[in-house]
Amino acid sequence: MPQPDTDTVDDDGRLIVVVVRSGGIAGLSKQWRAEAAPEREPHWRELVESCPWDAAPAPPTGADRYQWRIEVHRGDTAVHRARLGDGQIDGPWRALVDEVRRVAAEQPSAR
Repeated sequence: MPQPDTDTVDDDGRLIVVVVRSGGIAGLSKQWRAEAAPEREPHWRELVESCPWDAAPAPPTGADRYQWRIEVHRGDTAVHRARLGDGQIDGPWRALVDEVRRVAAEQPSAR
């Protein structure tokens, strides 16, 4: 699976969430990144803490299935990492992924 862009880490200690989806028929990957604004950090902390990081299931294997990697960074430290299959993105995982994708779509592209 591709690694997140090197700019996913912020030196001022802000909360950053990176979601990478790879696989599918074409084997392409897509990455979304959201940085919590200081006034929205409680909302992001709640989303992150609601996910069962220690109990994340192993992603299923198989051809043409999407695989998801979710990483949460605080400053230059990755504080949470999970790999999930497409069918495992539900409940709190779905809420977190959807919020990252929504925020990333609203942010101006850095590329």
